[in-house]
Amino acid sequence: MIYHHLGNTGITVSKLCFGALTVGPLQAGLSPEAAGEVLAFGFHMGINFVDMAELYGVYPHVREGLRRAKSGDSAVLCSKTYAFKRQAALDAVDAARRSLDRDVIDIFMLHEQESEHTLRGHRDALDGLYGLKAQGVLRAVGISTHYVAGVRAATELGVDVIHPLLNVAGWGIVDGSRREMEDACAAACCRGIGIYAMKVFGGGNLHRRSAECLSYALSLAFADSIAIGMQSMDEVRANLSFFENGCYTAKEEEVLLRRDRRLHVEDWCTGCGNCTRHCPQGALYVADGYLNVKREKP
Repeated sequence: MIYHHLGNTGITVSKLCFGALTVGPLQAGLSPEAAGEVLAFGFHMGINFVDMAELYGVYPHVREGLRRAKSGDSAVLCSKTYAFKRQAALDAVDAARRSLDRDVIDIFMLHEQESEHTLRGHRDALDGLYGLKAQGVLRAVGISTHYVAGVRAATELGVDVIHPLLNVAGWGIVDGSRREMEDACAAACCRGIGIYAMKVFGGGNLHRRSAECLSYALSLAFADSIAIGMQSMDEVRANLSFFENGCYTAKEEEVLLRRDRRLHVEDWCTGCGNCTRHCPQGALYVADGYLNVKREKP
């Protein structure tokens, strides 16, 4: 496993980051015990970096993985919050510390920031996180974003870490091109900001181009780590193999292609149908006021 310094944070992370969203209730729905086995296997194989969020509901799963792994104490943990007020951000960190049984959380982020305007609206929460960093409760503070403007605004603020959406097709970048996102991330890197990429498989839309996706992601000189959601030991093995050898075997590609993918619809969905017009596969439709998916679509 290759390890990188995460910007100027002083934190060393594995090039492959375990994206924990996929083991939890929003996707695979594994039990904490089953997910813990997968996470512990990843730690055993050299992965030391885990990406989480309040929303994902995976703290019990990650805690179980840490408990089962001999190297769990040295794992680098990152979580995120949608809080925009200071106290809510402090509560989010406290909940993560208690749930993960950790006195210190390595990285805590504001979730899905869009621009200077959303960062301004969340400034109270951001200041609260930096206050916890000053107290030694956090080691680094950052943001996640699907926006080029979000990367640029966070760079100007001088956050410690940015978690941007970036993939070979540019899918999911809301306000610009792949090249614009690359340039923004490179500029952040030049300022000593740690970068770890998300959704390099386009949220599963590019799973049939997995090798191309990872080759592209690994070519990004500014990316200290790449977060990939994994649901099984076979997926961990397959991705580690690519990181080490630059390719998948036919069997490893089959493992990735046969993953059961789910559509998760939040309770606040109104069934307006706007998303159906933007789905590149034409796989979404609304029936009786509820969003559905055409299972036969790739």
